[in-house]
Amino acid sequence: MFFDRKPAAAAVPDLANLKVSDARIGDALSIAGAAPDFSDIDFNVDRVEYFEAGARRWWELSGMWRDIRVALEVHAQETLEVFGNFDGRRITLDELGVSEDDLAEIDQRQNQADFFDYNGKFWLYRFSREIGLFTNPNAIGRGFYCWEFQEQDSKRYLQIRKFEGEPFFGLLWTKLDPADITVYRGA
Repeated sequence: MFFDRKPAAAAVPDLANLKVSDARIGDALSIAGAAPDFSDIDFNVDRVEYFEAGARRWWELSGMWRDIRVALEVHAQETLEVFGNFDGRRITLDELGVSEDDLAEIDQRQNQADFFDYNGKFWLYRFSREIGLFTNPNAIGRGFYCWEFQEQDSKRYLQIRKFEGEPFFGLLWTKLDPADITVYRGA
C-alpha cells in the first residue's frame, strides 16, 4: 500500500489573487490611480533586477508605460513594501542643488537629521550604502552607491545613485499600497 500512493500535486497559484511579490516577466501590472492625472498605470513586466545591501534583498519590476520606463521596487522581507517610479526621469545633482562633496559629508555623518531643499521641499536623509545589482539572483552583479532621502511629511523618496565611471543621478519613488496593484499572469 505504501508504494501505491500518488504523489502530491504541486501547489497551483491562485491566479485571481496574485500579489505584486508574485509578479514575474511577462505579467501585466495595473497600479490604481498612480498616474499624474490619477488614471491607472498599466505595464507588462519586461525586466526584473535584484538588489542586495547586507542581509536585505529586494527586486525591481519594470516595463514601458506611455513610452516611459516605469518600475516598482518590491521589498518582501518582514512586510510587503512597494515603491513606484513612474516619471522615467534621471535627475542630475545640479537640478537637486547638491554636490558630490555634500553627499560625501552626509555619508560620513550618517545623521538622519541631515536634509536639503529641492523644489521647495525638505528631503530628509535616511541612509547611504553600497548596493549590489544583479540581473538574476545567482549572477555576478555590479555595485553602486546609494543615498536615500524622504520628502518631509510625504510618501515620496529620492534615491541618488552612483555607479563607477558614470555620473550621479536621482530617481523619485512613491510608496504605494500593495492592495492598489493588480497582477495578471502572462502567458
